[in-house]
Amino acid sequence: MTDRTAIITGGAAGIGRGLVMHFIGLGWRVAALDLDAEALEELSGLLPADRFLAVECDVGKEAPVRAAFAKIMKWTESVDLLVNNAGIANPFVGPLEDLTLDRWQAAIDASLTAAFLCTREALPLLRKAAPACVVHMSSTRAHQSEPHTYAYAAAKGGVSALAHAMAVSLGPDIRVNAVLPGWIETGPWQKAAKRRAPTYSAEDTGQHPVGRVGTVEDIAGAVEWLAGAGFVTGQEIVVDGGMTKRMIYAE
Repeated sequence: MTDRTAIITGGAAGIGRGLVMHFIGLGWRVAALDLDAEALEELSGLLPADRFLAVECDVGKEAPVRAAFAKIMKWTESVDLLVNNAGIANPFVGPLEDLTLDRWQAAIDASLTAAFLCTREALPLLRKAAPACVVHMSSTRAHQSEPHTYAYAAAKGGVSALAHAMAVSLGPDIRVNAVLPGWIETGPWQKAAKRRAPTYSAEDTGQHPVGRVGTVEDIAGAVEWLAGAGFVTGQEIVVDGGMTKRMIYAE
């Protein structure tokens, strides 16, 4: 899988940062789009300049996305993998009656609108590499919710639906799937100013049939598998340690 190229949105921190490091480690060239210039600069200092491109971009807005892809098209002639990973990390917005339209729209734009805009702009590059792959980062909250997570759940549900809608339209040259992470610990994958070591209670780990909270490496492995899974498209791949299959009874 060397000599291949990936674009990863939200690539400067969290799951996105882990994906960038994972694919660079496999020998890929990677372009990372992110709004956090400080985190991008820090990541650039850790990676080989000939295989990494950092692009500051608000992926939920059309003009910045077009400008970002103009830079990427000067850097590479084709793209084998696009991972639409960007999104607002905190899903909680408080009571519905207090949720403003601006805050609702911000969550929708960061995940769903961004996945649409970036895939549309990437199409010429993906088609040159065909067969190519798109992975949308959805969430287990597309199927089940906690209180006061309306905008996040709606955005991620839309991302999952967008994956199968794109799969039937963009095939056979481009496969499109969604990864649905559960509880994934991203603390060690933040920029230095926000990095933290995780701690868990027995209750935390006990919620997962596999006996632990998920890691960024778990998600990277799933994305790598999808990049090479030539007969898989239009699917939702849940990566949650079995948490959403375990029945939790009220005491």
